[in-house]
Amino acid sequence: MDFQSTVLKTQKKRSTPKHSAESRYWRQFKHPVFLKEYAPITSVHFSSAKPHRYAVTAATRVQIYAPRTQKVTKTISRFKDIARSGCIREDGKLVVAGDDSGLIQVFDLNSRAILRTLDSHKQPVHVTKFSPLLSTQILSCSDDTTVKLWDVPSQSAITTFQSHTDYVRTGQVAPHNPNLIVTGSYDSTVRLFDARSGNCEMVMGSDNYSQEKMPVEQVLMFPSGSAMLSTAGPILRLWDIVAGGRCSRAMSNHQKTITSLVFNPSGNRLLTGGLDQMVKVYDISTYRVVHTMRYPAPILCLGISPDETHIVGGMSDGTLSIRRRDKKFDETTDPSGPRVPSDSTGSGSARVLDEIRITHLPSRKLKEHDKLLKNFKYGAALDSVLRKNTRPNVTFSLIHELIHRDGLRIALAGRDDVLLEPILRLLIKHVADPRFGELVVDLTTLLIDMYSSVLGQAPLIDALFRKLRKKIDMEIKFQAQVAKAMGALTMLLASNASTVDTIHDNKSST
Repeated sequence: MDFQSTVLKTQKKRSTPKHSAESRYWRQFKHPVFLKEYAPITSVHFSSAKPHRYAVTAATRVQIYAPRTQKVTKTISRFKDIARSGCIREDGKLVVAGDDSGLIQVFDLNSRAILRTLDSHKQPVHVTKFSPLLSTQILSCSDDTTVKLWDVPSQSAITTFQSHTDYVRTGQVAPHNPNLIVTGSYDSTVRLFDARSGNCEMVMGSDNYSQEKMPVEQVLMFPSGSAMLSTAGPILRLWDIVAGGRCSRAMSNHQKTITSLVFNPSGNRLLTGGLDQMVKVYDISTYRVVHTMRYPAPILCLGISPDETHIVGGMSDGTLSIRRRDKKFDETTDPSGPRVPSDSTGSGSARVLDEIRITHLPSRKLKEHDKLLKNFKYGAALDSVLRKNTRPNVTFSLIHELIHRDGLRIALAGRDDVLLEPILRLLIKHVADPRFGELVVDLTTLLIDMYSSVLGQAPLIDALFRKLRKKIDMEIKFQAQVAKAMGALTMLLASNASTVDTIHDNKSST
């Protein structure tokens, strides 16, 4: 029979609720990469076309990142002022961005050449987006209170909407209808426009919530077009468009202003980021928060890749956070079922051999202390785990194994002051550790029994024993103080419960 390695003893964790399947999934986005820009990152946008490059807008440039390497592949810096809202078209060939001078520019993604210049806004343009259904149209929202829908080939505005009375910092073309546009403004309203008539068809927020005059930071329409979301301050609201723009739900799970809204590719989860440095994940069916992610600085923008492998967040201190999730072998983007590896030979034999090859695990090599245990060298095995770089759980697991083998006394026997010193230092260090305290007491008792007759012959060993006794005395006093505190708390809680019962009885009698 093969020799069994030493089983490492681990401290029992407190009984806490296990993470749900939902939480376990979002925890797969780990090992964040932090990249530093020299200005706040105001926009992150993923391309729908593979390899799903993403545009990051900060200061006077838009940078294109490769998701696999997290490296900048293109830098677009031909802006007269601070750039805003770099957005990649659905086919991944063009990029549009505005700036604080009011200029909108369309670039070729590969050559970075300026293809179109749209110059009509008089103040900073904070929103530039390609229409999802008509790739030759662009939506722009500006601080001059206007919203424009542009025709790219002719470089002219198709429609200009002028209903807002303050900065327009967010907007979107409806994903189901290229003629419907939803916008949010610092005038505390959300408006639905129709590009065919050029009129505002619906106003949400001004009448029902006049007492909450907060700027609208973000809007996001559902793919079906029947509802939409908006954020004002720390409040997330759901608007029922079919019911005439009625607010059907208001949620406040952030402590500060919500600055970003994004659906996951499946459309069943909503991610919100805020100035409280938190990202919340909502289940769309219940609107309950199913997971929370913490970031090191206030979040200004958020993006999730179409293949759901990257979450990218831009922060106010110029930090770009990239969280990556590795896809599992059987995972697929096809909702019909898991992807099965293709077999180029047309037979199943090669696939079976591959699976056998993958699942075969090499035999584990024995560690040094296990090799010594195997050869019954108990003293040498104990010495091998008394080194400074050995974890305490490994050391005490070996001591447990020696006790199980009736070899602890053999391992401790015949030691001089040089060989006793590391054992005593181990006991002094961990005598107050609740994980190993009981074992330390047993080991100390055994050492005193074995070496009491020779105490006083080595000054260093005598000093270590005195130090060990002092630490044990301190621990006993501490435990006594804890016992007193627990007793006092028990009396207070019992007295409080008695008072509550008396009041309850008096009320019942009256």
